[in-house]
Amino acid sequence: MKVEVSVQDCFFIGSRLQARDAGSILCPISTATWENWFYKWLEILQPNTSPSDTYELSLRLTDDVEIQALNHQYRQKNQPTDVLSFPTREVSFPQLPIEIQLSMPLELGDIVISVERADQQAQQQRHSLSKELAWLAAHGLLHLLGWDHPDQESLMSMLNQQETLLQMVGQKI
Repeated sequence: MKVEVSVQDCFFIGSRLQARDAGSILCPISTATWENWFYKWLEILQPNTSPSDTYELSLRLTDDVEIQALNHQYRQKNQPTDVLSFPTREVSFPQLPIEIQLSMPLELGDIVISVERADQQAQQQRHSLSKELAWLAAHGLLHLLGWDHPDQESLMSMLNQQETLLQMVGQKI
């Protein structure tokens, strides 16, 4: 299996987030670490969504201003949130011949995380920013793979799966 992760850290200068009016926040996770985590998570989850054994996703690390604009545009909620997921599987594509499907990676979609919000939540929960970012990324990935939490039972199932995913990469919460 191969996993290609595009990490977009639009507010980073070097390895520091320049959060508007909030000073700077050190982002403790490298692109290589993100790629490793998503690879391990997809290996555990074993999505049977593609004849190809290659997956692509993008991860955008941003601030509250941008994520609020996205939340308003796509969910009609004019407030910042911690993570948004935009699964590609919800978009209908024409069925391609199997030969083409085998040669192309399956695009899972996009995950957007507010590092600013994650930092606040990590402080409130008294754990590291790395753990909070991993938690949010795992949550976003599950949404890309079709998980949802419309009721308490499905929410608990999803939260338990997130805990399992974090344990697999050494980020217990």
